[in-house]
Amino acid sequence: MTAGDELPPLEIPITRTLVVAGAIASRDYQDVHHDAESARQKGSPDIFMNILTTNGLVGRYITDHFGPTAELRRVAIRLGAPNYPGDTMVLTGRVEEVDGDTATVRVVGANGIGKHVTGTVTVTVPGGAAVTVTPSESPA
Repeated sequence: MTAGDELPPLEIPITRTLVVAGAIASRDYQDVHHDAESARQKGSPDIFMNILTTNGLVGRYITDHFGPTAELRRVAIRLGAPNYPGDTMVLTGRVEEVDGDTATVRVVGANGIGKHVTGTVTVTVPGGAAVTVTPSESPA
């Protein structure tokens, strides 16, 4: 784990099921996350992902890379372009700073219309080594 290290990209298909399930799991029952007609009436072309689902996917991205002993210490994200069903979000990351067994990682998640999420994650990895988990080993 060294400053400047690039994390491999993670492609996440944005499905209607992912958007709705993420909203329900995080108890976010706002209609724009599950009712397409209500979302359109409020000016959106379709339902869109909520910030709590995005936050979880960013955390998954970091722990998939740094391994099962990684501890997220701080997640600071900002949303931009919405994640709509039918698109794909590609998460990328770069280690910005390392202090002992703790790293600060800059994360960007982009989709077909722009940057959906930007931010930083502070992660502690006992032993300081990254262990990338392959997607086939990682839960969806």
